[in-house]
Amino acid sequence: MMFLKSMERISMLLNRIGAVIAIVLIIYMLAHILLEIALRFFGQSTYILDEYIGYAVATMSFLGLPYVLEKGGLIRVSLLLERIPVNKRWPLEFFSSLVTAGCFLWISTFWLQNVQRSFSRGVVSETLAETPIWIPEGAILIGMWLISFSLLVRALKILMLRSQYLPVAE
Repeated sequence: MMFLKSMERISMLLNRIGAVIAIVLIIYMLAHILLEIALRFFGQSTYILDEYIGYAVATMSFLGLPYVLEKGGLIRVSLLLERIPVNKRWPLEFFSSLVTAGCFLWISTFWLQNVQRSFSRGVVSETLAETPIWIPEGAILIGMWLISFSLLVRALKILMLRSQYLPVAE
């Protein structure tokens, strides 16, 4: 039980760090868009708005996802869950968490190869900024690992605390 609490604390800390980075990216996007608007009044541009906003949206999405999962903010198919008796829900919750974590981990293995390839080949964006592509790809990879870790901790918690799914005697 102590192991579970430790893993949960680590997961919550990492999720909060991801959420803070996502918030900072939202603020950055706002500032960059406002700067671009101001510059265009003078016929100027940063020339990187589309590229960097795209990187920020992707990174924000993946880094913010674990925190949203932790807070129960993800869309769930409660239509199905509501029809299942309370004491029978934990296997479905456990299975869905495990399968989803497995899918993210599987996808992340291919994404890791992509990040490594981009880094080793020195791949840069085809814009004036020539951004090393491994940087935004690496941020997305970290988000994939965070959501996988959160889902695995969630599955472990469901398995360890499945007795809470038993109906309470009235």
